[in-house]
Amino acid sequence: MRIKKGFTLRNIGADHVVVPEGIEVIDFNKLVSLNKSAKYLWEKVVGRDFTVEEMAKLLTEKYNVSPEDALTDAGSLIERWREIGLLEE
Repeated sequence: MRIKKGFTLRNIGADHVVVPEGIEVIDFNKLVSLNKSAKYLWEKVVGRDFTVEEMAKLLTEKYNVSPEDALTDAGSLIERWREIGLLEE
Protein backbone atom coordinates (compact mmCIF):
# COMPACT_ATOMS: atom_id res chain seq x y z
CA MET A 1 0.00 0.00 0.00
CA ARG A 2 0.97 3.63 -0.28
CA ILE A 3 -0.29 7.07 0.57
CA LYS A 4 -2.33 8.49 -2.30
CA LYS A 5 -0.83 11.32 -4.31
CA GLY A 6 -2.25 14.73 -3.64
CA PHE A 7 -1.87 14.83 0.14
CA THR A 8 0.69 16.96 1.96
CA LEU A 9 1.68 17.17 5.60
CA ARG A 10 1.60 20.74 6.90
CA ASN A 11 2.42 22.26 10.26
CA ILE A 12 -0.32 24.59 11.44
CA GLY A 13 0.79 26.09 14.71
CA ALA A 14 1.70 23.14 16.92
CA ASP A 15 -0.50 20.74 14.91
CA HIS A 16 0.51 18.42 12.09
CA VAL A 17 -2.27 18.27 9.51
CA VAL A 18 -2.66 16.34 6.26
CA VAL A 19 -4.22 18.53 3.59
CA PRO A 20 -5.41 17.67 0.08
CA GLU A 21 -3.83 19.37 -2.90
CA GLY A 22 -4.68 19.12 -6.56
CA ILE A 23 -7.55 17.82 -8.62
CA GLU A 24 -7.04 14.16 -7.58
CA VAL A 25 -8.44 14.85 -4.12
CA ILE A 26 -11.10 17.45 -4.91
CA ASP A 27 -13.81 15.40 -3.13
CA PHE A 28 -11.76 14.99 0.06
CA ASN A 29 -13.40 17.04 2.81
CA LYS A 30 -11.77 15.78 6.00
CA LEU A 31 -9.20 17.37 8.27
CA VAL A 32 -6.58 14.84 9.31
CA SER A 33 -4.49 15.73 12.33
CA LEU A 34 -1.47 13.56 13.15
CA ASN A 35 0.16 13.06 16.53
CA LYS A 36 3.95 12.92 16.85
CA SER A 37 4.32 9.20 16.08
CA ALA A 38 1.84 9.29 13.17
CA LYS A 39 3.72 12.28 11.73
CA TYR A 40 6.98 10.34 12.04
CA LEU A 41 5.47 7.36 10.19
CA TRP A 42 3.95 9.58 7.48
CA GLU A 43 7.32 11.18 6.80
CA LYS A 44 9.01 7.77 6.58
CA VAL A 45 6.52 6.13 4.19
CA VAL A 46 5.15 8.94 2.01
CA GLY A 47 5.99 8.46 -1.66
CA ARG A 48 6.69 4.73 -1.46
CA ASP A 49 5.06 1.36 -0.91
CA PHE A 50 4.98 0.06 2.65
CA THR A 51 3.51 -2.65 4.85
CA VAL A 52 2.11 -2.67 8.36
CA GLU A 53 5.18 -4.67 9.43
CA GLU A 54 7.51 -1.97 8.10
CA MET A 55 5.59 0.69 9.98
CA ALA A 56 5.76 -1.38 13.18
CA LYS A 57 9.51 -1.77 12.74
CA LEU A 58 9.87 1.99 12.35
CA LEU A 59 7.98 2.47 15.61
CA THR A 60 10.20 0.03 17.53
CA GLU A 61 13.32 1.72 16.17
CA LYS A 62 12.18 5.21 17.22
CA TYR A 63 10.13 4.61 20.37
CA ASN A 64 10.38 2.36 23.42
CA VAL A 65 7.52 0.08 22.39
CA SER A 66 7.24 -3.69 22.10
CA PRO A 67 6.98 -5.25 18.64
CA GLU A 68 3.47 -6.46 19.48
CA ASP A 69 2.26 -3.01 20.55
CA ALA A 70 3.96 -1.43 17.54
CA LEU A 71 2.18 -3.83 15.20
CA THR A 72 -1.17 -3.10 16.85
CA ASP A 73 -0.60 0.66 16.70
CA ALA A 74 0.59 0.59 13.09
CA GLY A 75 -2.39 -1.56 12.10
CA SER A 76 -4.81 0.85 13.77
CA LEU A 77 -3.23 3.83 12.04
CA ILE A 78 -3.38 2.13 8.65
CA GLU A 79 -7.03 1.24 9.17
CA ARG A 80 -7.83 4.84 10.05
CA TRP A 81 -5.95 6.15 7.01
CA ARG A 82 -7.75 3.57 4.85
CA GLU A 83 -11.18 4.58 6.24
CA ILE A 84 -10.68 8.24 5.44
CA GLY A 85 -9.28 7.60 1.97
CA LEU A 86 -5.57 8.35 2.33
CA LEU A 87 -4.30 4.98 1.07
CA GLU A 88 -4.21 3.14 -2.19
CA GLU A 89 -3.72 -0.59 -2.14
